[in-house]
Amino acid sequence: MKRQSTDHIFMIEPSEFYSNPQTAGSNHYQKSDNQRDKVKILEEAIEEFRAFRDKLVEAEINITTFKGDKGCPDHIFPNWFTTFEDGSMQIFPMKAENRRLEKNPSMIDTLSRSYKITNDLSHLEEKGIFLESTSSMVFDRVNSIAYVTLSPRADKSLAEKWCSENGYFPMIFETESHTGQSIYHTDVLMYVGTEMIGACLDVIKEPFRNDVKKLVERTHDLMEIESSQLLSFCGNCLEVINKNKEPLLVMSSRSESALTKVQRDKINRFYKQIIHSDLTTIEKYGGGSARCMLSELF
Repeated sequence: MKRQSTDHIFMIEPSEFYSNPQTAGSNHYQKSDNQRDKVKILEEAIEEFRAFRDKLVEAEINITTFKGDKGCPDHIFPNWFTTFEDGSMQIFPMKAENRRLEKNPSMIDTLSRSYKITNDLSHLEEKGIFLESTSSMVFDRVNSIAYVTLSPRADKSLAEKWCSENGYFPMIFETESHTGQSIYHTDVLMYVGTEMIGACLDVIKEPFRNDVKKLVERTHDLMEIESSQLLSFCGNCLEVINKNKEPLLVMSSRSESALTKVQRDKINRFYKQIIHSDLTTIEKYGGGSARCMLSELF
C-alpha cells in the first residue's frame, strides 16, 4: 500500500543565509535588508533551524542533518531532489545558479547509499528548463497526482514529460499572487496529506480553479486557505508520521497563529498534533517556510 508521508526527514543547517538576489525576481515572499549584518542574520537562522529540528526530534520524527555550503544562501531549503517509496531518487534542475551549487557531491553520495539515482535532470539547467522538485510539484503519492503551478521555476513541457514517464497525472495550473505575478512554487499554496489537502484556490486562475477543486475533492477532504494567509505561509506545511504511525502537521508558528478556528478544528480532526516553530528570520529573508526546509526520505 502506497504511503503519502514518511517518518524520516532530510534537513540542511545553513553555513550561509541571506536574501538571495538570484531568486528575488520570482520569489515575492522574500525580503532584502542591506542594512542588516549577514552574520547576525545567519546566527538567527541557525538558531531557528536548530530549535525547529529539535521540535521534530522531540515529536519522534527521524531527522538526518547535513551542514550547508558557503555560496549557497538557500541551502536551508533542500528542494533539488526527491526520494520515492521504491528506493529511487531523482535530481531536478534549479533556476538560480547558486541553487545549482546546492547539489553537494557528498550529500548525493550519502543519499545514493540508500537510494538509487534513476534520473538527474541537471543538464536541462543549461537550456533554461526548470522543475524544482517537490516545491514545483506537490505530490499526491497515493493517487499518483502531481499538482504544478507554472512559474519561471516550473516548465510545463518538462512537468508533463516527467509525469508521463513516472506514472503521475499532471494537474497543471496557473496562479496569480498578491503582486499579480505567478506564485513561484506550488508548495507555497498547497499541501497534500493522507486524508486532507490544504489549498488556496483563490490564487488559482479562473480557467483552472474548478478543475483543481474537483480533483482535490475526489480524493481528499479540502481545507481552503485564504489568499491573505499565504503571506503567513499557511500553505507551506508538511504531513509527517511519528514512530507510533500517527500523522502530524508541520508548519511555522507564524502559519499556526494565522489559522482560523474553523481551519484549526479541521486540522485537529485529521492530525494528532500541529508541530510549529518560530521561523521568522528564515521566512523573511528566504521567502520559504517549514515545508521548504524539509525533504522527505521514503
